Amino acid sequence: MRIASLLPSSTEIVCALGFQESLVARSHECDFPPAVKQLPAVTAPKFNPDGRSYQINERVKAILQEATSVYRIDGDQLKALAPDVIVTQAQCEVCAVSLAEVERVACEWLDIPAQIVALEPNALADVFQDIQRVAEALNVPERGHALVAALRQRMADIADQASALPKPTVATIEWIDPLMAAGNWMPELVEMAGGRNLLGRAGEHSPWLTWDELAAADPDVIVILPCGYDIPTTERELPALTQHPRWQTLRAVQAGRVYLTDGNQYFNRPGPRLVESLEILAEILHPRRFNFGHQGSGWRMLEPTAALG
Repeated sequence: MRIASLLPSSTEIVCALGFQESLVARSHECDFPPAVKQLPAVTAPKFNPDGRSYQINERVKAILQEATSVYRIDGDQLKALAPDVIVTQAQCEVCAVSLAEVERVACEWLDIPAQIVALEPNALADVFQDIQRVAEALNVPERGHALVAALRQRMADIADQASALPKPTVATIEWIDPLMAAGNWMPELVEMAGGRNLLGRAGEHSPWLTWDELAAADPDVIVILPCGYDIPTTERELPALTQHPRWQTLRAVQAGRVYLTDGNQYFNRPGPRLVESLEILAEILHPRRFNFGHQGSGWRMLEPTAALG
């Protein structure tokens, strides 16, 4: 079997199911497990991904006014690789190449029709269903059941331990400039980690956020997890937050409870490592109870001097 995976989370799912050696193509963003970076990338952005978060947002908006996706797919290369299965997504036009584009390329370029598996995770249950759908497409439904059961159990163990702990209020920031709160599965992860989510609704797309709304929520804890950003990149973007006049008035800032996370590797990838994302949140919210070893790599506390701009 020859598999092309066109988004990072599906690549992680395919590998977790034991099919890493069957991958023949990846997206330009697929980087875990690290060995997949040796595979040919058959997608690329239509915009310059370098620059500040505000600039990137403006470029993406401009492209979406004229196209259905901000990414392109290399039909020639995909045809040469001849996949039997293509795993993509139908959820978000800024997350990966669009389903319509994948279907067009598969129809026009592939001599033998490939099976297209389009994932659409809006909530945590959808992530588990998508894992099972990939397993069934790869003819190993039993592996899907086993993987999902193991992930659910790890999450349930954390949620059970956190259920009796105090529940600080939490704001999760998915984009810095302009502000966006995290939706989809993130509110569920916050609640499972022993927090009370204030912004964004489970199962719904991440909403844009005003500074007035953030100030009115005034959370106990702020977790910054920008989509596609690691911790160093997020640090570079911090002045858009820390230099805003409302920032220093926030309870979380004054209490030193602002945290930077690797939003690229965790949180924004709806696959097996959402369990590690939950572990990170549990460590942040209840450091005396949970220690999974993610501090320093998956997250770190924002130093009070930096938080105060």
